[in-house]
Amino acid sequence: MRTALRTSAFTEPDRPKGLLIRFVTTGGSFVDVTGPGEHSDHNRWNCHGCGEVSNRPEKDYLFRIRPDANAHATACRAIPLT
Repeated sequence: MRTALRTSAFTEPDRPKGLLIRFVTTGGSFVDVTGPGEHSDHNRWNCHGCGEVSNRPEKDYLFRIRPDANAHATACRAIPLT
């Protein structure tokens, strides 16, 4: 049995300071989760494809923001324009 490896057809953007997690979107773009880390409520996510950002910036612990960023990456079909 072969396992398919899905890679993005687009160039990965530079990794910002404070990058904690990077998800690949359905459209081939990226969603970055940035911030101080696990024990801080100052984490946020932003999508390089559609430009959407977390709706409660600087009010989320990593365990709360991670599922939202992953769900957005799963649903977003925007492709990177740069």
